[in-house]
Amino acid sequence: MQNLKQSDPTVNDLIKQEARRQRGVLRMIASENFASAAVMEASGSILSNKYSEGYPGARYYKGQQVIDTVEQLAIDRAKALFDAEHVNVQPYSGSPANMAVYLGLLGTCGKVLGMDLAAGGHLTHGAKVSFSGKYYENAYYGVDHKTERIDLTAVRELARSFRPDMIICGASSYPRVIDFAGFAEIAKEVGAFLLADIAHISGLCITGEHPNPCPHADVATTTIHKMLRGPRAGMILCKKELAAKIDKAVFPGLQGGPHNATIAGVAVAMSEAAKPDYAAYCRQVVKNAKALAHHLIERGFRLVTGGTDNHMLLFDATAIGLTGNVFATALDNAGIVTNINKIPFDPRKANDPSGVRLGTAALTTQKMQEAEMETIARMIHQVAQSVDDETTIKAIRDEVREFCAAFPPPGF
Repeated sequence: MQNLKQSDPTVNDLIKQEARRQRGVLRMIASENFASAAVMEASGSILSNKYSEGYPGARYYKGQQVIDTVEQLAIDRAKALFDAEHVNVQPYSGSPANMAVYLGLLGTCGKVLGMDLAAGGHLTHGAKVSFSGKYYENAYYGVDHKTERIDLTAVRELARSFRPDMIICGASSYPRVIDFAGFAEIAKEVGAFLLADIAHISGLCITGEHPNPCPHADVATTTIHKMLRGPRAGMILCKKELAAKIDKAVFPGLQGGPHNATIAGVAVAMSEAAKPDYAAYCRQVVKNAKALAHHLIERGFRLVTGGTDNHMLLFDATAIGLTGNVFATALDNAGIVTNINKIPFDPRKANDPSGVRLGTAALTTQKMQEAEMETIARMIHQVAQSVDDETTIKAIRDEVREFCAAFPPPGF
C-alpha cells in the first residue's frame, strides 16, 4: 500500500496495526470471516469511480457498459448457487436488505412475527430499538424452555392468533437447523409472506450442510461477509413475482447508487463459493463447531441447546459463575475474540447479558481442524478459571499468538 503510506501514513499505520491484531488472535466472532485476496482486490478497485443508479440495462447515468456486466454476473452466479428465481445484489449490508423487504412487501406498516432477540433473532426481526420494532406491529416467538429449540407448534398457534402479514425465520444466535419448510406451511396457512434471514448460514445452505430456504420462502436475505467470505454487503433472493417490489424498495426506495466495487467483490465471492473446495470448507466449519462444542461440554460449559448444527455455539457464562461481559472481556485480553450475547430467557440486559457467542467460520478459513478445537477449548477453559489472574491471562495470550502463527489468514 505504497500510495496510502505516502498520502496518509496515519491511516496506513492503523491498518497495519489491525493486520497485526487479526494475525495474532483467535477470531471467533460468528459473524466474522476472512475475505480472499481476490475479493479485496475487486472491492478496492477503480469500479468505485463509477456512479450507477438503477439496474443493469436501466440506468440513469451513461457509461454503464462494464458495470452492467459486472452486476449481472454477480446476479447470475448467486441465482445459480442458491437456485433462486430473482436476486438483488445492491443492498449495502444485511440490515438494509431486511429493511427493503419490509418496505417492498408491507409498505410502511404491517404485522410481523419474528424471533425474539434473546431467543436468537436479529435486531431487524422486530426488536424495539430497530426500525422493525418502531414502525411495524410485532409479535415474537421464542424457544422451548426445556430444549431451547424452536417449537413450530407454538409458532403456529401464535401465528393463528396474531395473523401476521410477514413471518421471519432465520437467526443471529440460534445454533440449530431451521425448518424452512415447516415455517412455509405456517405462513401459507395464515396468508403471510415468509422471509428467511440466512445471513449467518448462507454458505451452509448452498453446500448441503443446512437446508436451502429458496424453495420454501418468498424472500431470503443474506450478508456476503460471513460464511460466504465476501465483502461487506447484502443480498436479497426472492420469487420472481416479487422481483419488481423488492427492486423498487432497494432503489429508489432506500438507496441511491450501488457500490459497484463491492458488487464486483460479491461476484468474486459467488465464484469462489461455487468451487469444490468451498463445499469442503463448509463441511469442516460444522465439524469444527461440533468438536469445539464437545470439548467445551467436557470441561463443564453449558451450551444453549446442548450443542450445535451449524458454525456457532452459544454458552451461558453464568453457569460458571461469570457474566457474558466479564468472560468475553477476559477472553479478549487472552487473544480469544468473541461477543457477548443474550441467551433464551435471559434475565440480564442486552448490554450485560448472560451469554457468549462463538463461531468457527474464520478459524476454519485459517485451516484449523478438530485437533485445534480441542486446544482452543482448553484455552477457553483456562481463561474461565483465571479471569482475575493477569499473569495467567498474559501467558494464554502469548500461547494464542504463537498458536495463530501456524495458521496465517489468507491475504496476509
